Amino acid sequence: MPVDNNSEISQIRHLLRELLTGREDPEGFFCFCLSILGNRGTRIQFVELISLLSYYHPQLHSQLITIYEGYFSKDTDDELELALALSLADISHQTFTTWSVPLSHAQVPLTSLPKGETLSGGINNTAGKTNSCDAPKTSNIMKESGKSKPASNKNEHRAEAASSLANDNDSQEKLHGVNQPEQSRKSRRCQRKRQQQLLKSPASPRPVLLWFRRDLRLLDNPALIGCLELGAPVIPVFLWNAQEEEGPGVTVAAGGACKYWLHQALMCLNHALERIGSHLVTIRAESSSLECLQRLVDETGAGTVVATALYEPWLKERDEGVFKTLQLQGVSCQLHHSYCLRDPYTVTTRGVGLRGIGSVSHFMSCCEQNPVGAIGAPLDAPPALPGPSTWPPGCPLEQLGLARMPRRRDGTTVDWAVNIRRDWDFTEEGAHARLEAFLQDGVQRYEKESARADAPNTSCLSPYLHWGQMSPRWLLWDTRAARCRSPKFQRKLAWRDLAYWQLVLFPDLPWESLRPPYKALCWSSERAHLRAWQRGKTGYPLVDAAMRQLWQTGWMNNYMRHVVASFLIAYLHLPWQEGYRWFQDTLVDADVAIDAMMWQNGGMSGLDHWNFVMHPVDAAMTCDPDGTFVRRWCTELAALPDELIHKPWKSPASILRRAGIVLGQTYPERVVTDLEERRTQSLRDVADVRRRFSDYVDQRSGCDLVPLPDRLVKEVLGSTGEVLRRGSHFLLPVITRMEFKHQSAEPDEAEGHGNPYSAVLKGYVSRKRDETIAFLNERDFTASVMYESTQRRERAERQQRLLDGLPAPPSSTNRGRGRPRRTPTKDHYSIVPGGVALPPKLCPLGEGTANGN
Repeated sequence: MPVDNNSEISQIRHLLRELLTGREDPEGFFCFCLSILGNRGTRIQFVELISLLSYYHPQLHSQLITIYEGYFSKDTDDELELALALSLADISHQTFTTWSVPLSHAQVPLTSLPKGETLSGGINNTAGKTNSCDAPKTSNIMKESGKSKPASNKNEHRAEAASSLANDNDSQEKLHGVNQPEQSRKSRRCQRKRQQQLLKSPASPRPVLLWFRRDLRLLDNPALIGCLELGAPVIPVFLWNAQEEEGPGVTVAAGGACKYWLHQALMCLNHALERIGSHLVTIRAESSSLECLQRLVDETGAGTVVATALYEPWLKERDEGVFKTLQLQGVSCQLHHSYCLRDPYTVTTRGVGLRGIGSVSHFMSCCEQNPVGAIGAPLDAPPALPGPSTWPPGCPLEQLGLARMPRRRDGTTVDWAVNIRRDWDFTEEGAHARLEAFLQDGVQRYEKESARADAPNTSCLSPYLHWGQMSPRWLLWDTRAARCRSPKFQRKLAWRDLAYWQLVLFPDLPWESLRPPYKALCWSSERAHLRAWQRGKTGYPLVDAAMRQLWQTGWMNNYMRHVVASFLIAYLHLPWQEGYRWFQDTLVDADVAIDAMMWQNGGMSGLDHWNFVMHPVDAAMTCDPDGTFVRRWCTELAALPDELIHKPWKSPASILRRAGIVLGQTYPERVVTDLEERRTQSLRDVADVRRRFSDYVDQRSGCDLVPLPDRLVKEVLGSTGEVLRRGSHFLLPVITRMEFKHQSAEPDEAEGHGNPYSAVLKGYVSRKRDETIAFLNERDFTASVMYESTQRRERAERQQRLLDGLPAPPSSTNRGRGRPRRTPTKDHYSIVPGGVALPPKLCPLGEGTANGN
């Protein structure tokens, strides 16, 4: 029976084009054919209309035939029920309109829409924003005569036979004018049953759940591309369970500023997904992520869950349990690696050994010696994302509780994130704009001037990397392709991967010192000092400016993080865990692995003893020589001259009066005054614990010994020369700061004349240092004073001999001594032993050693 209506033919051809381009699914196409041709017309005409697909698209043709045969092979009750609904669609026949963009979950909550507003083919109007046809307000029911007679309607909308099926109970009530609650409930049950059967039908691919975690981007997202390769509808979801995400104990994996960034990033991701025809479903997983995913699988009929791998030990353990359970239930699971350049669980020390472990050079050697494959090229963002036939209900983003603001007693809100919103662009486009601006300008100064706090010489990309709004692979490729390459900047990505490798090896990295003796350090319990440090009221302008910048913007550059950390640990004698927890709560780029590794190393208990301590005043010569940074964040000091702005306590009373400064009132007094004494006491405390726990100190080299995790023990069992055994533990000598070795080996000399290996850095204005500053940095100050004293004594002796008529004594330069060096040529304190070494006084000359600094 040919189709004699040209409008019907054009509509079906248009629908067929939509089907072939992927903007329509087979079930939706079949439902539209039902609404246009009617039940009998579809039974007779459908196979002929799709016959051409058998040659060019045989798989699609077979899917449509399966749907056709499944639909017209129902029992009598089902046919009668369908006939009532389809007769209404025939009477109020409506023309086709295109799909509109889905609503944002943040604008219209899915849970607030009517439950019955779904299509029998699984299409959910809450996501598609489609207009289902209203039931006709007429009592004239057309008899089934083998041909539908549609009525004209001025407000023509998208016709959906499945929408009639979903509301067939209301249709019958309007036809008969009576309430039929029992029949209505039965009809709804039948409709839900048919919908679930259609979802699980082999004719259509089962949807894919794309589980977004820390990959909130479209560009270079292997998990997203992996979903498209499956050729199935994609449902992007984000689950939030605070207990799972924040980690065990005092990890504080998700602090306030970091969660606020996440809130904004999720909104931006949802808008990006809407532009390609999809949207993000956010769900508060109150019980657990596993139960939430199981419920999503049941509701959507999903057959696959795809996600980006996370490397925190507690999250990896959770993911393994979730995916194992889902796979036992017949759900396929895929994990893609893109959060780090190198999967930390694949890094091994084979062929490299353990000497120098904890340093970035050792980590890079391990990666080069044991490659696991090429990094590959970045992936483009997909132009469109196929949506499912039914969308699961979600919750408004606000219900996740990521951007909570405290309230005052009068009911007003304290908007502590106003400066964060002002200073940051939370979109993926904003991340790439910052990278482009940095590669055009800042990278040229980064290599030598990245420490400057008063100039934009850093990229500020760390929060985007943390939440996956930019992939490290994309960053690496763009950096390598830049006009001005910076090896130092590229090396930062290796530091990032190193941090995650250490967290994998030592899961308790965020709260427990890796070096056992340092757990017994005598820390201060002065809470007032901690509060002053947190609020930027220590009385040291450089420290205060950095801490105020952190509180207001959620960020500070790496050099300033070292400055405030050194002040907290070396001068206030407060435990590094306090600084770690504060950073985790206030940084927008708070990262458990990176922060834990940096604070452990700065707190003298990590794998790598950094051989430097930032002075709270002298460091300003490097990062803020003109006081611009301090004037911005400590406005009460803005009127002080450059030479006094970093040490206002040395300003004359007249200058303070003209500047309007009253120490202790307009600007706080210093919390500690004798910095040298505080620093010396810190060295004494370290020497004391090293002496008390001598079993964890290599007596022949002075290096600290760290218990090895089981994974490293298995890798080095074949080379036991690098490992010392203490009972049931394997101990490894690790990099140890030179001043600690000297303090332990020569305590009397260190106390009387100062430590010649002092790690306190002198500041400098630029890399092009003048001769005086270069001398103070490259030569030990104590040695230079001794040298000057020797010269004065020799001059006095020379003059006295001349007066006595005696010949002049030979000068020190003629004796071949030369100037004393800061580090002796044969310095046993700069050694990290490869095996078991003899004590320094017994060590024969020429014995092979390794530099540990």
